[in-house]
Amino acid sequence: MEYGINPITAMDFPDPDVIRVDDTYYMISTTMHFFPGGQILRSYDLINWEVCAYLYDSLEHTAGERLEGEENVYGHGMWAASLRYHDGKFYAVFIAHEWDKTFLFTADRIDGVWEKHYIEGIYHDPSLLFDDDGRVYIVYGNRNIRLTELNSELSAPKPGGLDRIIVRDAPGGHLGYEGAHIYKINGKYVLFLIHSKQWKWYRTQACFVTDDLEGVWAGGDVMEADLDGLGSGPAQGGVVDTPDGKWYSIVFQDRGAVGRTPVLVPITWNEQGYPKFGEVTKEICCESTRPGTSVEPLYASDDFSGSEFKKVWQFNHEPRHGCYKLGGGCYEITTDKLSPTVEYARNTLTQRTMLPGCAAEVTVGADGLNDGDTAGLCLLIGTYGLIGITRENGKYFLVMRSCDTGKGGETERARLPFEQTQVRFRAEVKFSGADGTVDFFYKSGEKWEKLGLTHKMYFTLDHFVGCRFGLFMYSTKNIGGTAKFAGFEYLPDNNE
Repeated sequence: MEYGINPITAMDFPDPDVIRVDDTYYMISTTMHFFPGGQILRSYDLINWEVCAYLYDSLEHTAGERLEGEENVYGHGMWAASLRYHDGKFYAVFIAHEWDKTFLFTADRIDGVWEKHYIEGIYHDPSLLFDDDGRVYIVYGNRNIRLTELNSELSAPKPGGLDRIIVRDAPGGHLGYEGAHIYKINGKYVLFLIHSKQWKWYRTQACFVTDDLEGVWAGGDVMEADLDGLGSGPAQGGVVDTPDGKWYSIVFQDRGAVGRTPVLVPITWNEQGYPKFGEVTKEICCESTRPGTSVEPLYASDDFSGSEFKKVWQFNHEPRHGCYKLGGGCYEITTDKLSPTVEYARNTLTQRTMLPGCAAEVTVGADGLNDGDTAGLCLLIGTYGLIGITRENGKYFLVMRSCDTGKGGETERARLPFEQTQVRFRAEVKFSGADGTVDFFYKSGEKWEKLGLTHKMYFTLDHFVGCRFGLFMYSTKNIGGTAKFAGFEYLPDNNE
């Protein structure tokens, strides 16, 4: 028996969908504007997870994805995928809100190579159903939930196929039904949806059941819960069975600046085929399918000595190849565009932060900076903060900057003349309720000196993700400057 703590990843993995193939569980979640994208995690006990694979290295090569000028896809990109395994093949389907099409990725192995296809039409928060008779359906929508039969190639709706609204929500300003996850369980069709109370924002989990896809779907809200007294109910996610016949759901909970984190909840079924969610508890346990097997953490320190990035790293937006180097003990960025703030910097390398707090350190080499360049360590979110070394008129300064509104713009909070071209930075992050704070430090001899104020971060819809550590470099006057990053250290418990 494996024991753990909710939320299971303690990190930002929203909109989870989970499957089991033999003795292995796989979970996909929203990765939005980060690349590689469509991140898939692997587990043997539903509690401990590691990075397994990505669906793609790049998606459509749009100006926004590539951060051309001030174009960007913050708050967009890959969103709420459905992950399925059928007849020896893996399927992942999702939309990205900047395109009028639906993406379908397929692979014979979970670790790829994944092939990209398209499904004609736009299917909000889609879920695939491979029925026993060989027919395939996609369920999707917001407020009005629709079921559409697809052709055998999964490229478009099937001509003359089943196409109907199966669940309708009452009108109003509350969150209507969405986040579909459909299954066939014990001979019945079971549809899970996220919902909200009509009189206030509070996530609930809903479920509808039918014996016949052309029949009546009956159901409603089936779970209203809280965790840690945050007043944000865990909801929206998939369900999965264990080899010994037990059932669990993985849903996410809004937790402010750290992001939206997965929560594991046990499920049982009544005779009518409806689920009964167990209590949402801090302490959880589940049988392991491979007792004694360990998994890699979802974070990593890095000496940048290898020729490939560790799987936990993701770029902010599509990277510009030829403008970064990896190996020899450092990660190097060379700028090829001008950027007004860190949000538009190409090749920013990121890792998620985690509960209840964490810290990161990195050494920055600034010999190659041009006037107007800044390089350093940031907490990337709409309300971001950063510490960096900048060059102006041939002189170097340490700076702390932040964005307080989540609406763009960057304010310098502290500046300190600096005589060296190499500096070690540290960022300490703490989470309390929905709030997150970060303090920035630089190393002076053997001592850490704080620079600037304690910066408060909160979740905003412009980025729509939790805060991440980021290694960045950007130019405001001339392109071609270079910064080197070495000795990245991730400290998950915010201790030395």
